[in-house]
Amino acid sequence: MSALFAANSLGEFLAKRLGESWGFGLAAFIHAFILINVFALAPLIFIWLERKVSGRIQDRLGPTRVGGRFGWLQGLADGGKLIQKEDLVPAAADSMLFRMAPYIACIAAFGTFMLLPFSGGWVAVASDIGLFLLVAILSLEVLGIILAGYSSGSKWSLFGGMREAAQMVSYEIPLAITALVPIVTVGSLNLVEIAEMQTSQYFLDGWLMFNNPFTFIAFFVYFTVATAGCKRAPFDLAEAESELVGGFHTEYSGMRWSYFFMAEYAAMFVVSGLASILFLGGWNTGIGFIDESLAIARYRGVLETGIYIPSFLANLVGMVVFVTKASLLVFVQIWIRWTLPRLRIDQVMMTCLKYLIPISCVLFLGATLWPIGLLKFTQRSTVFSEPIQNRIERMKDDAQSEHDDAKKSREDADSSVSGANEERPAVELAPAVASAPLGSEGSR
Repeated sequence: MSALFAANSLGEFLAKRLGESWGFGLAAFIHAFILINVFALAPLIFIWLERKVSGRIQDRLGPTRVGGRFGWLQGLADGGKLIQKEDLVPAAADSMLFRMAPYIACIAAFGTFMLLPFSGGWVAVASDIGLFLLVAILSLEVLGIILAGYSSGSKWSLFGGMREAAQMVSYEIPLAITALVPIVTVGSLNLVEIAEMQTSQYFLDGWLMFNNPFTFIAFFVYFTVATAGCKRAPFDLAEAESELVGGFHTEYSGMRWSYFFMAEYAAMFVVSGLASILFLGGWNTGIGFIDESLAIARYRGVLETGIYIPSFLANLVGMVVFVTKASLLVFVQIWIRWTLPRLRIDQVMMTCLKYLIPISCVLFLGATLWPIGLLKFTQRSTVFSEPIQNRIERMKDDAQSEHDDAKKSREDADSSVSGANEERPAVELAPAVASAPLGSEGSR
């Protein structure tokens, strides 16, 4: 892969020039710096989006004064206001746990960004069990919520923490099962490989959402339980202001209060990005000739030893497509919040235990049996297009052939230049002074 423009080879690129210790250390610092800025920027954008969307749904304008006509800097203004507020700790609170809880929630949300690929090869940690690690790290956020409720010394906060514990532990079960439904189809937990296997041949035929009826339904079940996992309405019982004042963060103020919401908006983007990778093609557009051209350019970047600009541009286009899909799903979560009323806590638990868990189990079983039945009755392993592995191998062969042709052309050009230099006759130029007769102009 291009040694400079591919993120997963940045460590190797720097290690060759600075040594392993300094090279991989600098690569880790660059990755962390980029992800921290993405983690901090996403909440600013989505806070502004939530205010605008809620305003439009309620027939209002939303922010219009800060940052121009559309209020672009509303999130930044909110952050500046919260920084100036006093950081209070209740007298009845456990001071250490109270201060630590917001950081645990933020670290859990930030840790998932290390495993979330933004394009082919553009991921901080490319792990073969990336999905497993991402879901495991994301589930740690609930520890910060429980500690916040327990350590606040308030019954409202404690009730909110207890609700969050019951809700998260319950909804993680269908979340994990529905996330495994597309894994049965592709046979990999590597998020980069899952997205690369969804390159379309015609139009949207490569997306796992349209691979079979079970993955289609699993997408909507996953999105429902992911919304509940992010404590979004109508599942926001952990912070129900009509019942618990403010829920688990009742006693928090200033920046510590904002850390919970930074973690929430970051988690919204993560689960939306994961949905786009598992079901909606990841960084693939769904248009056959565009996807194949971009995939071949990325595979060419793996084969090239120097800087290959088309591979970088293909990854850049893929990142824009991926972020657009994830942002649209975040918009849907915001839309749902300001459209549906809040459920009761017993309804939230009943929805999970009586409906979502059995449905997710049926979907997992159906996705397992689908290719077997399809192969038995139709002699094909897929309905719409050629098998996933065959399509990937074909594009890799095309990239290899293009690489070989380009390499052969360069070698032919080099050989023709060297041959022309060898065939050129040597011209011996005698000194003008020695060859000129005595008394001529050359002897003067």
